[in-house]
Amino acid sequence: MSSELIRCGWRGMAGDPLYEAYHDTDWGVPEYDARALWEKLVLDGFQAGLSWITILRKREAFREAFAGFDPEIVARFGEADRARLMADAGIVRSNAKIDAAIASARIYLDMRERGQDLSSFLWAFTDGKPIQNQWSEFGQVPAQTPLAVEVSKALKAQGYKFVGPVIVYAFMQAVGMVNDHLTCCFRHDEVAAMSA
Repeated sequence: MSSELIRCGWRGMAGDPLYEAYHDTDWGVPEYDARALWEKLVLDGFQAGLSWITILRKREAFREAFAGFDPEIVARFGEADRARLMADAGIVRSNAKIDAAIASARIYLDMRERGQDLSSFLWAFTDGKPIQNQWSEFGQVPAQTPLAVEVSKALKAQGYKFVGPVIVYAFMQAVGMVNDHLTCCFRHDEVAAMSA
């Protein structure tokens, strides 16, 4: 049955069960949980310069390495944890990205301490509702938008790193701030109905 489904035409997805499952159940679904949003923001930061499937294949290893993406725990990571992460072949080993992930946990907690929930902060850019795009072809989907530039600047102002406009737009697509499933994709209308 799954071969009959019409999906977005992502390169390398057809026939890859992990990639197809991510597309079919996760990508574009509106996410409002602050901790889950932070996890996806960190993972998108690790994606910089890589393909998403690389991160997707390592996602469980990332979750294990980063204590289930519990910001309370990650914020306390010190040099021993940093060395452990740099030695972990299951994740992307980049000093800059690891440092940014640890720092982002501290920023997340600092924002919360100041009464700024990450979810409310992010969703305020779309008035709390997903933007419903109507792309009919893969080539129409932008790599970034003026809104992504605005969100990127706001995240950078908070101190987050690896949050350029292209990464931020990929994040916005992943967490359903925008519905960028193609109109021919079976998930477009399903995802749109989630925000009705």
